[in-house]
Amino acid sequence: MITIPEMLARNARLYADDCALVELKPSKKFRREITWKEFDSEANRVANSLLSCGVKKGDRVIHWMMNSIDWLIAYFGILRTGAWVVPLNFRFNSSDLIYCADISEARTAIVGEEFFERINEARPHLKKIKKFIAVPDNAPGYMDNYRDFIAGMGDQAPKIELRDDEGCSLYFTSGTTGKPKPILLTHSNIKSAAITEWAHHRQTRDDNFILIPPLYHTGSKMHWFGSLIVGGKATLLNEVGPRNILETVDREKGTIVWLLVPWAHDILVALEKGELNRKDYNLDSWRLMHIGAQPVPPSLIRQWKQVFPNMQYDTNYGLTESTGPGCVHLGIENLHKAGAIGKAGFNWETKIIDDKGHTLGKNQVGELAVRGDGVMKEYYKNPEKTAECLKDGWLLTGDMATMDDDGFIFLVDRKKDLIITGGENIFPVEVEDCLHNHKCVNDVAVIGIPDERLGEIAVAIIDIKPGDHLTEEEAIEFCKTHLARHKVPRKVIFDKVPRNPTGKIEKPKLRAKYSCR
Repeated sequence: MITIPEMLARNARLYADDCALVELKPSKKFRREITWKEFDSEANRVANSLLSCGVKKGDRVIHWMMNSIDWLIAYFGILRTGAWVVPLNFRFNSSDLIYCADISEARTAIVGEEFFERINEARPHLKKIKKFIAVPDNAPGYMDNYRDFIAGMGDQAPKIELRDDEGCSLYFTSGTTGKPKPILLTHSNIKSAAITEWAHHRQTRDDNFILIPPLYHTGSKMHWFGSLIVGGKATLLNEVGPRNILETVDREKGTIVWLLVPWAHDILVALEKGELNRKDYNLDSWRLMHIGAQPVPPSLIRQWKQVFPNMQYDTNYGLTESTGPGCVHLGIENLHKAGAIGKAGFNWETKIIDDKGHTLGKNQVGELAVRGDGVMKEYYKNPEKTAECLKDGWLLTGDMATMDDDGFIFLVDRKKDLIITGGENIFPVEVEDCLHNHKCVNDVAVIGIPDERLGEIAVAIIDIKPGDHLTEEEAIEFCKTHLARHKVPRKVIFDKVPRNPTGKIEKPKLRAKYSCR
């Protein structure tokens, strides 16, 4: 089976003049598109340029850019050299850059202008990086200009063998629970993500995948790989918002959109409040909305299907350690199980285990473990953590889950987010799902904070919908009518709920902010 870079080359041969990628920035009225042949040729120029300046197979190349067509060109170019691509989170600061550069031992970096200031701050500590390649023209003097760097280079693919078992990408986790962990993925890993995605959603060349989430993450990029297999194009929407999403689907005839929970929620709120009118947009082409990266409130799914009754829906579950989404998925035919993350994905196995690694029966809460071709090679330079999370090929996800009588898996919560109050277990997701059903709640997070008597108590941080009103007493009374007594939050705080770029609630920030109150 061919590798991901070879899939691009095949598309360039078969569909040379067909559109491969579109990039949009609505506020600037910017639209750019390239064909499969142009995509392939540019990636080869990047690869040949890197090789000419000394990049070798197995080297690491930092890749720090905002979403763009050039992001994907650089990504494939790096892979074709046999080096490892090291995509960095656009929220990382200069200290994070130093940390990632030190672990990866990268000697080359391709960067966007948004990060120049952070790079300048970190530069005295980046002794091993000998070459910075800047995508824009206004780069600092110590950086090479990207266009000049690839100018004059041949567009033929370098003759470098890429084997399935070889490392190809070093992904750093988003760091919501401490320092980002480096995760080494192989060519086999990322290829398996493409195969699994295609098996789940059966993309064709007629599909147009609207890419919105950050490309440095293993999420939507790996979903689009299912389109890459068959030559289906992607549209990169670089400005998120309900109006931009609906307009893009309308104008570009988007067929698949992978959304984060907040974005889906914002679309529904904008339609509900009359800020947008569903009839103003032709969304007939939009066949599939799928969602993941965090627990999905069943109430959101119900509302979505009321507004878009003919649209297919799917939930996808995964981790960076499993090469992104797909190890568990609901399946478009299983809407009656909304709220579940689903069953084992294509070519995956799942089980629920206890603290000793024993497999649990139905309807018992334990840790979700998954096994398949997407399981990472290792936590790079961290054999202890690798041994802790990889057991006989099984990846221990750190997510607490239960399996119902029909074999569908329901997330309970992150193992580390479990709240124990007076000896009773509270899983925050259950309380959050309850509060999401309140008509005034825009977003919610539940955390545990220390308590002298009970050890810790559950606190709900609620973001109220604009124009609505909700008191602490009303929120608590609402929970009392839907939850067991010990699960009702002891305190309610009204505040914004911080989420990282992939939509996950940043609970460490909330715990740090409110633990001492």
